Amino acid sequence: MRILVVGAGAIGGYFGGRLLQAGRAVTFLVRPRRKAQLEKVGLVIRSRFGDASLPAPPTIAADALRRPFDLILLSCKSYDLQSAADSFAPAVGPDTTILPLLNGMGHMEYLGERFGAGAAAVLGGQCVISVTLDGDGRILHLNDTHGLSFGQQNGETSPRVEAIASTFSGANFESRLSKTILQEMWEKWVLIATMAGSNCLMRAAVGDIVAAGAENLSLALLDECAGIATAQNFAPSAAAMTRNRAMLTMPGSTFAASMLRDVERGAPTEADHILGDLLRRGGGGGGGPNDLSLLGVAYAHLRAYEARRKRENSTAPPA
Repeated sequence: MRILVVGAGAIGGYFGGRLLQAGRAVTFLVRPRRKAQLEKVGLVIRSRFGDASLPAPPTIAADALRRPFDLILLSCKSYDLQSAADSFAPAVGPDTTILPLLNGMGHMEYLGERFGAGAAAVLGGQCVISVTLDGDGRILHLNDTHGLSFGQQNGETSPRVEAIASTFSGANFESRLSKTILQEMWEKWVLIATMAGSNCLMRAAVGDIVAAGAENLSLALLDECAGIATAQNFAPSAAAMTRNRAMLTMPGSTFAASMLRDVERGAPTEADHILGDLLRRGGGGGGGPNDLSLLGVAYAHLRAYEARRKRENSTAPPA
């Protein structure tokens, strides 16, 4: 199975690197800067599950794509989705499967409209891992999980997805073929939106919010997000809600959504895709002045941050 990993950032680099390490036919679709970095230091993973150093991993540029791949693994930021799709479009053929690992659900609709909404064309997928790149482009695994689940949107199985499951098996990460992948994606969306909203509103990790006695705000936001999922016929399970509440109320926890790290370093965020889209599906006011729900306030907060970032970047002197 020929696999195209779009980008070689933290998530794509980790799972693609593990597949390459296991001998799978992996090619990374990268831009010139990342290509030069990989040629210099290789694809390097630092993880409690075992380090990897893969010199000169196979790479390709968008303008060099000539024939379809069997599987496209996509893990870009939501604000890069259209440009990423433009870049890998020449690699999509009638038998190509696209497996996105983005949070939220808006990307599923976009990819389905663009590449075909058939059950096999665009799979549902989600991953549980915390990874980042250091200054030299090495992938640093920050937590104790490195798993992904995937499946057809209609819950059925097919030789195609079974072949993907077989390809993932034996690589150094946990993988699971799911018959309820959309439910899993919605449950993760509820947690990610809650974490991102509460962490960014209070500029604090979970343990700091608990220390301030403000965990009830996080729990109220969780209930609001879960209510939207329920109205969309994807009510989080009791087990998922129990896990979520435990995570949000854990004293001393240093866990925080990656969106907080984006804000702290002045980077763009996925606020529209994670908070704004959920708010719109719930019939909210889009974070405007008349929307005083916690989710609406959190989204308005992040929109104000983006407006300030855009203004300051536009007035900054040339480097």
